[in-house]
Amino acid sequence: MANDTQNQTQDTATGGSGTSYNYLALFFGISLIVIIILGNILVCLSVLTERALKTATNYFIVSLAVADLLLAVLVLPLYVYSEFLGGVWTLNTYLCDALMTMDVMLCTASIFNLCAISVDRYIAVILPLKYNRNHFSMRQLVLIAATWVLSLVVASPVIFGLNDVASRDPRFCKLEDDNFVVYSSVCSFFVPCPIMLLLYYCMFRGLRKWSIGRNRQLACSQRKFSFSLKGIKRDRREKVNYLMPSLSPDPANQGVPENDLIPTQLDSISDLEVPEKVQEGNPEENGVKCSLRSPKGSRSKSRRVSGRERKAMKVLPIVVGVFLACWTPFFVVHVMKVLCTLSCDIGSTLISVVTWLGYVNSAVNPIIYTAFNIEFRRVFQKLLGCQT
Repeated sequence: MANDTQNQTQDTATGGSGTSYNYLALFFGISLIVIIILGNILVCLSVLTERALKTATNYFIVSLAVADLLLAVLVLPLYVYSEFLGGVWTLNTYLCDALMTMDVMLCTASIFNLCAISVDRYIAVILPLKYNRNHFSMRQLVLIAATWVLSLVVASPVIFGLNDVASRDPRFCKLEDDNFVVYSSVCSFFVPCPIMLLLYYCMFRGLRKWSIGRNRQLACSQRKFSFSLKGIKRDRREKVNYLMPSLSPDPANQGVPENDLIPTQLDSISDLEVPEKVQEGNPEENGVKCSLRSPKGSRSKSRRVSGRERKAMKVLPIVVGVFLACWTPFFVVHVMKVLCTLSCDIGSTLISVVTWLGYVNSAVNPIIYTAFNIEFRRVFQKLLGCQT
């Protein structure tokens, strides 16, 4: 987030004026910018042009894509330019302050949008009956607006003159106030990250309880259904014996299919739907009590959870893992540099590496949130002209 690197690597070449040029940073930076722009534009176009993708959750993904897209357009070009010059800032200080403000704001917005997505999915999984995935509600609009307003609040001290200190070196563009580095790190990472982990933990725990209850309900319903079939077969045999005496069969009943004697209500029975008569009571089978009576609306709730939201939860370990892998080193290193100035030896190369790693997360986000979604993949193929 803070471009305070003074990177001098072995991959630099020296020009005639004595300036060190980091061609590796230039090549990697341009490639990263292209990937971020291409991936996030595809995400935005997919949601805006495809009706099937215009869901409440996908609008959060669009907000995340806009934050990453602005980061690639407004921040990364100047950062890559400074890295190409070996970490030296040759532009004016006002542009540096604008760069630092946009950097802090957009990186914070990207992280806050990830946190907002976790809040939205928590509501969708834990409270599915109160969640409408096909309509963009006022609650979701407020949540998205809050991510951007809070991001601007976190970054605003820089544009209001926080960097205007007497000891400022105009050759380097960085955050001059160490207290602000700690403050922005706490607000941008160390607060939203535990919230995300807590919400995902609650979601996994809720889905696990639901899955255990569903499996128990299915096992009981299958046993009760098998007993009901036995009773129906017994009634059918009695009815057949009454209609067709063994000594003198009635020709009028010959040719009647045996299945026609089975009550038609069996056609509507499935492994998830048990007749009311079967659900009544609380019999005990093999020492295990089976009770299928559930509160009103629980069946609708379980079905909604077991659909799209249950599939989406499979991606969450990847989302959390990549997020932590990209951003944890960055914030830990920058906070340690401020709080551990004497005993910690944190070089400019390490700071440059963790900064690049944080920016890489903006390129990975479109892959995480779309590569595992068949609908997004189809629209991507359609937009890229790869659909056969």
